[in-house]
Amino acid sequence: MIRSARWLAPALLSVAAVAQAQSDTPAASGTQPQSGTSAPSVDGQPSQPPPEAHALGPISPEDMRRLMQMDDTRRFATLMFDELEWRGANGPQAGAWDAQGWYGGDTDKAWLKTEGVHTDRWTASSAELLWDRVVSPWWSAQVGARNDFGTGPSRSWLALGLEGVAPYMFKTEATLYVGESGRTAARVKMEYDLYLTQRLVLQPKAEVNAYGKRDSARALGSGVSDLELGARVRYELRRELAPYIGVDWSRMFGSTADLARADGRDSHDLQLTVGVKFWF
Repeated sequence: MIRSARWLAPALLSVAAVAQAQSDTPAASGTQPQSGTSAPSVDGQPSQPPPEAHALGPISPEDMRRLMQMDDTRRFATLMFDELEWRGANGPQAGAWDAQGWYGGDTDKAWLKTEGVHTDRWTASSAELLWDRVVSPWWSAQVGARNDFGTGPSRSWLALGLEGVAPYMFKTEATLYVGESGRTAARVKMEYDLYLTQRLVLQPKAEVNAYGKRDSARALGSGVSDLELGARVRYELRRELAPYIGVDWSRMFGSTADLARADGRDSHDLQLTVGVKFWF
């Protein structure tokens, strides 16, 4: 018993010394080095002390908008030509455009739209001046006026519509028009951008027009007057500049088709397109 105590006592003293040494280190005690002292070394190299915390004091809304660059009241302007193109195939060659520009803020804008087709025999074009207001994260309401000009007498309309992004990211415009002498009209346009690569984009599109009553002076019948389907492939040299090629198929219906044939025009057509899209 005495012999066992002789070797057991030194062993217990050694274990107690190791435990006391471990309890004296910062990691074991849960304490961190005091500010201004060196942090524990890692692999023999001293580590950097933690950065000092800087509390953000009181700040005015104006300073916050300037600091975060989030000025919701800022006004800006944009002019965009979605289409500036030549069309040609079996029918007459034509020049066509579809452009829009706006000025305003994030919520309210003044919006100008124009589109048309011009051949050596006839021209069909329109321009719209609208007030645009955001009504949801995906949609804007638009109200204003439209004027049709070109071949035949001009027509003026009041316009009321919606523009935005439908489910599955289809860009959509749906507008109702009320004109002189009880005339009414409706237009729906849809398009979709499919990015084949970061620069190569396939854009299918569709447009349908309808009129409430016959307008023989402008070769328009009542009901659904025409449908246009197209696809364009553009290459974005920059986001602001993209040449493209494509194809357009169009068809007139009902009395609109009858009036076109009486004027020597085809009621349906398939055309190749070459053009450029740009904005600034």
